[in-house]
Amino acid sequence: MTAAIALQTALFAALSADTDVQAALGTPPRIYDSVPRAPTFPYATLGDATEAPWNTKTEQGTEHRLALTLWSRASGHKESKEIAATLIDTIDHATIAPEAHTLVNLTFTDGTHGLEPDGVTYRTTLHYRAVTEPQA
Repeated sequence: MTAAIALQTALFAALSADTDVQAALGTPPRIYDSVPRAPTFPYATLGDATEAPWNTKTEQGTEHRLALTLWSRASGHKESKEIAATLIDTIDHATIAPEAHTLVNLTFTDGTHGLEPDGVTYRTTLHYRAVTEPQA
């Protein structure tokens, strides 16, 4: 399994198992890699990601940049920002264990908030940086 797939799978599992995330996004939580045609709001998507080598002279590793986006149709940004805070807290305290890899770090770097052109859908995107190393 690639480091990117292992990290996404572990992150999804950690978020899906958390009771606060379930309270915010339903049970099971509406966290999608591929969004259904008519999703129930609010929901989150595992968004764009990049990966690059993070090798040293003695170790191999991968640097990941990931996005997790929340979508809400509640009036205003409040709901998406509250759910974002829940997700940030959950990720900060979760044990995230990518299969066949070691998670060296996972850091929240920034978040953006916006109103989509439809005028009713609010979006909050959380950006993370992670480094993984393959297990020997």
